[in-house]
Amino acid sequence: MQEKNNYHNTINYSEARNKFLMIDVRSPSEYEDDTITGAVNIPLLNDEERKEVGTTYMHVGKNEAKRLGVKLISPKLPDIMDQVLELKSGHDPLAAFCARGGYRSSFFVSAFSSVGIPICQIEGGYKSYRREVMDALPQLNDRVTYIVISGNTGVGKTEILHSLKSYGYSVLDLEGAANHRGSLLGSIGLGKCNSQKKFETKIYDQLVDAEDKYVFVEAESQKIGSVSIPKFISDKMKQGIQIYIDADMQSRVNNLKKDYILNDSWKSESIKSMDMLGKYISKDKIDVMKKEISEGNFDFVAAALMEDYYDPMYGFKSGKLDYSTKFTSGTDPEKVSGEIISWYQEEIKKAETK
Repeated sequence: MQEKNNYHNTINYSEARNKFLMIDVRSPSEYEDDTITGAVNIPLLNDEERKEVGTTYMHVGKNEAKRLGVKLISPKLPDIMDQVLELKSGHDPLAAFCARGGYRSSFFVSAFSSVGIPICQIEGGYKSYRREVMDALPQLNDRVTYIVISGNTGVGKTEILHSLKSYGYSVLDLEGAANHRGSLLGSIGLGKCNSQKKFETKIYDQLVDAEDKYVFVEAESQKIGSVSIPKFISDKMKQGIQIYIDADMQSRVNNLKKDYILNDSWKSESIKSMDMLGKYISKDKIDVMKKEISEGNFDFVAAALMEDYYDPMYGFKSGKLDYSTKFTSGTDPEKVSGEIISWYQEEIKKAETK
C-alpha cells in the first residue's frame, strides 16, 4: 500500500541521519522488531488494528482499507498531536517513516503539515534504511581489523570490552547487540533476545562509530541466542589478532555473579533454564543444581556449570588458535583492560609506524 505524496517534503535516510529526530509511525511490534536507530515510536495503528486494515485491504479492497484506517486513527489524533508537539519543543526538525514510505507516514506528515507543523517523510521508509544497513555492513567490516578477546566463561571478557570502550577504544559488542550472552543460559536476567534485524542494525551502528582501524570484539560462536553473526564478520574475526584471557575458578564464579544475579528473577529463570542442559549434563546433576539454586547457593552452581558444561563445551576451542598474547584476569576488568591497552600501544600501534 504505497502511494507517492507530492504535498510535503521527502528526504532519504542519509540526509536525515544525525540531523532529524525520526518518528516511527509503524505498529509497536514492527518497532520492537527493528527501527531506525534513535527513532521514537508514535504508532498510528496498534498491532491488532494494523492486522485488521491489512485483512480489509486483501479481502475487500484498497479504498475500504483506507476508510477503516482513517476511522481507527482519527480519535487518536489529539493525543498524537500532543506527543508531536512535545517532541518538537526539544527537537527540530522532525521526520517520519513507516514500512515503505507509504500511506501511514504520508497520512502522518500530511495531517500535521496541514495544521502548520512541518514534518518530512523518509523516502522508502524502514525498508530503505534496512537496505542501506545491509549494503554498508560488508564495507564497514572490510575496513577494520578485529582484536578478538577469547577465554573461558567467567573470565570477564564482556566487562573488559566495556572497559576498553570507556577508554575510547573501538569495540564491537556482539552480545550487547543480541541482548544475549551466547550460551543456552545466556538470556537469564536479560529478557528476550533481539531479532536478527535489530542485531544487525546494532552491529552497523557500532562499526559506523568505530574511529580506529582496530576493533576489539569478544570471541563468539556463530549463533548468539536466536541470532547469527553474519558470516563475513565471523570470517574476518577468525583472521584477526587473537588474545586470550585466563582466570582462576573463584574469580570466574564471582564474575558470573555480577553478570547473572541482576534481579530477583534469577532463581526462577535459572531453574527453568536447567532443563535445556539435559543433552550435556545428567538429570541427577541437573536436579542437584536446581536444589542449590532454590537455596541461593550460586557459587556451587556456577562452579558446577563451568566444570560440567561451559568448559567442556566452549573451552576446548581455545587450543586451536594461535594467540598473540595472554592475560590473567581476576575480578577487576579495569586492571586487565589497562594491560591490554599497554600491549596494544606497544605491539600493534608501534608496529604500524615501523
